[in-house]
Amino acid sequence: MFEVSLRTIYRDIDTINRAGIPVLSTPGVGGGFEIMQEYKLDKKVFSTADLSAILMGLSSLSSMIRGDELVNALAKVKSFIPTERAKDITLKANQICIDMSPWMGNRNVQPYLKILRTALQESKLLSFTYADRYGNRTTRTAEPYQLVLKSSHWYWQGYCHTRNDFRLFKLARTANLQILEETFTPRENPKPQLDITDMVETLQTEIRIRIHRSVMDRVLEYCTYDHFSPDGEEHYLVGFPFIENDYYYNILFGFGDACECLGPLHIRTEIKRRIHAMATLYEKETG
Repeated sequence: MFEVSLRTIYRDIDTINRAGIPVLSTPGVGGGFEIMQEYKLDKKVFSTADLSAILMGLSSLSSMIRGDELVNALAKVKSFIPTERAKDITLKANQICIDMSPWMGNRNVQPYLKILRTALQESKLLSFTYADRYGNRTTRTAEPYQLVLKSSHWYWQGYCHTRNDFRLFKLARTANLQILEETFTPRENPKPQLDITDMVETLQTEIRIRIHRSVMDRVLEYCTYDHFSPDGEEHYLVGFPFIENDYYYNILFGFGDACECLGPLHIRTEIKRRIHAMATLYEKETG
C-alpha cells in the first residue's frame, strides 16, 4: 500500500516510539501495532513551526471547501496552542495566505463541491450532465473517487458508467449534479495524470513577441523575467513559450493590442488570419 519495505515500516514505528509516543505490538494472528489506549497526546509534541503550518493549510482549505469538518479541525488544532505561544504561532500562520478561490466565477462550484464531498464519503453514485470542450452535452452516471484542484480549477475523478472507464471531469463543465440513492463498492482507481510537464516541453516552441509594459505582469505568469529584454521605455521583447493550438493563440489574444507576435512567420500569419476572421464576424449587421 505504501510502497516501502517491511524494514522501513519497523524503522518508522521505532521513530514514533523514540518521539515519545508509546506504540504497543501484539504478535500472532490479528496482531499488529497500536498506540497505548491510555496515552494522551502532549501538546508540546507540536513545535511552533508545526502548528503554524497546520493552521495555514487548514485555513487555506476552508477558503475553498466550507464545512463543519474543517471548522472543527481548526478548533482542535488551536486547542493545542499554549497560551504563551498563541501570539507567535498566529503571527507565523498569517505570514502566508493561500486563497485559490476566484474573484468571480461559476456559482455552482461551492454547492457542487459539497455534493461531491458527501458522495465521496458515502460512496454514492452521481448523475450529471457533462459538456466537452466543444460544448457537446451528455448525461452521465459515475462513481466519484477524488477531488482535484489543479491550477485554480476544480476537477473530480470518477468511474463513468457511460464510458466504462475512469475519467477526469472538469467541475465547470458539470451541470445538474445530483447524488443518487444507489451506493457502489469502491474499485482500485488509477491516479489521474496531473503532471504533463514532459509532454508540454516536447510540444512547446519559443516565439518572439513585443509587449507593452502594461501587460508585463500577466506575461510573467507564463515565463520568467530572464526571457525579457527592454525595447525602448514602454516595451519589452519576450521569448514566449508557445504551442500551436487554440489555447495558446487565445492567450496571446488575451493581451489585446498590447502584444505583437514578431515571429516565426507562420504563427504571425495564423494570428493575422484569426484576427481577420474575427473582424469579418463583427462586420455583419445584427438584428
